[in-house]
This record gives sequence, C-alpha cells and structure tokens, in this order.
Amino acid sequence: MQHEITAPLDLLGADGRIVEEGWARQPFWQYQRARIRAGWHRIKEWDYWSVLSHGGRFGITLTMSDLGYAGMFALCYLDFERKYFRQVDSLCLLPRGRTGFPAGSDGGRVAFADKKLAIEFSYEAGHRTLAFRAPGLADAEGNVGLEGRIELGQPAFTESMNIATSWAENRRAFYYNRKINCVPASGGFTIGGKAYTFDPAKDFGGLDWGRGRWTYRNRWYWSSGSGRVGGEPFGFNLGYGFSDRSPASENMLLYRGRAHKLDDVAFHLDERDYTRPWRFTGSGGRFEMDFTPLVDRHSLTDLLLIRSVQHQVFGLFTGTAVLDDGTRIELKDFLGFAEDVLNCW
Repeated sequence: MQHEITAPLDLLGADGRIVEEGWARQPFWQYQRARIRAGWHRIKEWDYWSVLSHGGRFGITLTMSDLGYAGMFALCYLDFERKYFRQVDSLCLLPRGRTGFPAGSDGGRVAFADKKLAIEFSYEAGHRTLAFRAPGLADAEGNVGLEGRIELGQPAFTESMNIATSWAENRRAFYYNRKINCVPASGGFTIGGKAYTFDPAKDFGGLDWGRGRWTYRNRWYWSSGSGRVGGEPFGFNLGYGFSDRSPASENMLLYRGRAHKLDDVAFHLDERDYTRPWRFTGSGGRFEMDFTPLVDRHSLTDLLLIRSVQHQVFGLFTGTAVLDDGTRIELKDFLGFAEDVLNCW
C-alpha cells in the first residue's frame, strides 16, 4: 500500500496518534511538539546535512540532534580520493527539547557550539545556510582547523520525500521525516587554510529532517544520492527497517525536481565487511544498482542509555532506475551513500 497525502493536515490528533499515515510530495503534516503523548526522554528531533562534491571528490556531513536526555552533534570531513574520514563529535546532557529545532523544515534557525565544534543551520524561503567550525580537526596531511560556510538554494518547485508512520506495537510512537535531494551547493570550507569549494552546477546537498516519538531499539537501512544525469538533477532516497511501513515506504526517485514513487527496495550487503560491494534490488525492477564503497564512516557510541552502531558507507552507484512513466535513468559511478545503523535511544 502506498497512501499519498495531498493536502495540509495536523500530524497528531488529541490522542497523540498520527491523524493520517502515508507519504507526500511536500511536508503537508504540521508538527506540534505539545501534542506528543510521551515524556521528554522519548521525543527525538534532528537535522542532518550531507554535501558531496562530484568533481572534487570530497564531502562534509553535519548532524544536530536532541534526543531528550542528550544532544548529539557531529561534523565529518570525507576524502573520497584517499578513502578516509575525520569526525568531531560533541554531546550535551539533558537538552529536553531546548536545542531549538523549528517545527517546520522550511524556516527557522538552530545552532550549537562548544570548544570542540560549532554548527548553525539557518533557513529562509528558498535558501539555507550551513555554518560550521571544528578547531581541532586535522586532515591526513596534518592541516588543522576546519571552518566553512555552505549556501544552498532550494528551487520552489522541488518535491521531496515526506513520510509519517507509527509503530505497530505502540501507535503513539511515530516517525515524521522529510528528505530533500538535489539542493545546489555553493561556498565551501578550509582545513588549515586549504580550501575546498562546492560548484552549484554539479554539487548538491541533501537534508534529513526528522521529528518523532521513537521506541527504544531500532535498526534501519538508508541510502541517498544526488547529482546530474544528462545535465538534469537526479536523486534517490531509499529506506526501511523500523516503524510500520504498510501505509507507505520512503523509497523515491527525484528527477528534474519531481518525485517518482517506488515500492520496496532491498539492500544486499556483507555485514562482516561493509567495504565489500553492495547490491540494491526491488520495486519490480525499477531500482537495480551495484554499489562500490569508498569510505565506511563507522562509529560506535555506548553511553548506557544511548547506544549506536553506525556504518554510513559512501561510494559509487552503477545501474538503472525507472521513472513512473517508464523512462530509464542509467547511472555510472554516481556518488552517494548507504547505511546500516542500530540505535538504542
């Protein structure tokens, strides 16, 4: 079943349950934190950006999250030529929703800063700015100190992946998520004075914006990529593994700013070695891809209440995706990522 929402509505009713579950081309659900029927420790809010350079073969990811009993923040630099990453993480205790995440994905500002890193996301109509620094981060050449600013222009016509689903074992637990692909990126960053610049003609950012009341233990698979094919912007979002997805999946192709819905897509990987080739199949043959890993951004967090085992693998996709009208999109060494994450939070 793929139930599409086509008009604005409240996300939650007075009973704390999703009013209408499904997927949408725009963020039609209106999130209101006050309607969540749960303690502050169960509410999860986050924004995550990845910005990847197809020409320069480098990238950066930025994470801000408020998990109620902890805030987790991260900046990661990726070098796809030399196949390594450098990451700085920071933690704050008991933010309890005070981090300041906006209720919508198209407005507002959220920021965090301490001695290890500073991150700020600001949003205005059609434009987003990511500002960040990590004074202690060093690259493989010994350059120290990362600082940057990335500008992202979001075309007004852009459709995106939006989904609202609940858990079968607890219908007041919910996942509301928006993922935006193919956001042209300009600006860049420096590491110890060495400059890295994004070209909006071929480099893109991708947003993972989420709000929800989660159950404690979940494992998910997620993959995303953004670039150009034949000069046109093309992206994809794939994901599964948690919540009840019978109303809708979050599998989608984005081409020329328009969404093309997929059903189920399966990830085939070697969990003993995430750097071995992956394979993606499904949706009646509409997404058939080989994936060659370049960098496994792996991490393990074990802080009693919070435990996370993450393998976010960046690499190259080669294969075929089929749009709703049957048009075949051929990808060759298309930069993106795929991940396997276990979270207890």
